[in-house]
Amino acid sequence: MGATFNNDEIKKISDKASEWRRTTLQQWLQRLPERQQEFTTLSDIPIKEVYTPADIPNFDYMEKLGLPGEYPFTRGIHATMYRARLWTMRMFSGYGSPEDTNKRLKFLIEHGETGLSLAFDYPTLVGIDPDDPMAEGEVGIVGVSVPTIVDMEVVFDGIDMGKVTTNMTINPPAPVLLSFYVAVAEKQGVPYSQIGGTTQNDPLKEFMAQKSYVFPPEPAVKVAMDLIEWSVKNLPKWNPISISGYHIREAGATAVQELAFTLADGIEYVRQLKNRGLDVDFFAPRLSFFFDAHINFFEEIAKFRAARRMWAKIMRDWFGAKNPRSWWLRFHTQTAGVSLTAQQPWNNIVRTAIEALAAVLGGTQSLHTNSFDEPFRVPSEFAAKIALRTQQIIAYETGVADTIDPLAGSYYVEWLTDEIEERAWKYIDKIESMGGMLEAVKKGFPQREIADAAYKFQKDVEEGRRFIVGVNIFTENEVEDVRKVPLLEFDQQEIEKKQKQRIAQVRSMRDQQRWSRALDELRKAAEKGENIMPYILNAVKAYATLGEIMNTLKEVYGVYVEPPIY
Repeated sequence: MGATFNNDEIKKISDKASEWRRTTLQQWLQRLPERQQEFTTLSDIPIKEVYTPADIPNFDYMEKLGLPGEYPFTRGIHATMYRARLWTMRMFSGYGSPEDTNKRLKFLIEHGETGLSLAFDYPTLVGIDPDDPMAEGEVGIVGVSVPTIVDMEVVFDGIDMGKVTTNMTINPPAPVLLSFYVAVAEKQGVPYSQIGGTTQNDPLKEFMAQKSYVFPPEPAVKVAMDLIEWSVKNLPKWNPISISGYHIREAGATAVQELAFTLADGIEYVRQLKNRGLDVDFFAPRLSFFFDAHINFFEEIAKFRAARRMWAKIMRDWFGAKNPRSWWLRFHTQTAGVSLTAQQPWNNIVRTAIEALAAVLGGTQSLHTNSFDEPFRVPSEFAAKIALRTQQIIAYETGVADTIDPLAGSYYVEWLTDEIEERAWKYIDKIESMGGMLEAVKKGFPQREIADAAYKFQKDVEEGRRFIVGVNIFTENEVEDVRKVPLLEFDQQEIEKKQKQRIAQVRSMRDQQRWSRALDELRKAAEKGENIMPYILNAVKAYATLGEIMNTLKEVYGVYVEPPIY
């Protein structure tokens, strides 16, 4: 490492590298030219032929790396990392009816999954009920339909909610789904102190990327902060937010943009919570993150390492957090859905394995591996099991989990980690100059940056500057026969019909006065600017539906319509 070389030695190495390029390299290039004129990462970071200590001349080991479990946490937030406990294998699951999803969760638990993760259908994601006209044809398609507490009960029937942790990828309606979960756990006899899991609850990235927004930016952030404040006071094992770069990356952002915009979101949320009078060390240990693991192997590893180092600095130096636990960047990773191809779909198994390996070498705390059939529909049991087995092979056969941060000390990895960090800081500085991420989103800045990056990547693929096997290189004359892929089959229309029947039954059996009073109290609390979580939980227990609760809040907060970003 650079720290082991003095200035004279660094100069000798630099001079030797320059001589090597003039002589040895040039002789080789005359006989065998390089494959392309320039090599870059997916973030367009130029990559040199070789890296030496001269590329990191001022590298201070303790400042840049340190040791696992110690500031700046570049090498991992836990002193033992995977030698003591492997990452949580948390497969993103859910489709069709609550009964279908209950069966899938039990299947994955049976085959070694160590944490649950719920995918919701689009009506649930945007807070409408299955009998809403806008939900027609969408119920149960990309996730499970959960419009009432009764549906959540069915999802977890026979699953001890005191012994599992559950991630819920839900944003505008996050307070409602968390309330469903808490109420069902209570019915199972699970005390608040044992309820563990995560709500994504990240509104800012919705405006940038996923676009399943409901409320305008200010009230959307306010609602998310209500959930966080209530959760840290009542659910000590719950992660009330998963600050998400995944959807930013899937929308077309580069690795650098994903890192910068995600941390900028985190900075905004910390400020919002501090403005409520909350002590940073009270809530910071419960913050969590969610990143993409894309196919550019070393760039992803460097991104994860830079993320930990940057967040530790932000929390310690920017916000004055005193508890080292507040400096941790804990994160879940999902392999890149956008990297999967419909062409030659079996290749997706290889892509997912490489991406999962990058996440592990980057020090993730939990991991979802995508299934090879996802370009077509919700994964089948066959494909989901292969995806889970991919993680298990990495964990138990490869040896990569036997030592901590095994790529540390690579001149290339350390240089690339520094380079990604430096580029990410420039984005954060620009966002700060705009007044923070909330203001930047309102001005459309990250939206434009992501759109431009997505356009450039697609153009590079179409013009042959980026390669995707089976798409623009090593293609086949005939389109891959989809009939060879054992796709999941289910009757969407029948599921939608049954979900409409269930919600009608819930409405018919509830105490109408209690239900009406609960929604009225929720409306008044929202109008007064109070924390709405206790009122939502009360409404859920009165059997108010997801759509009814969200419609009540829309009356107060309004509905967002995205303006043009150019």
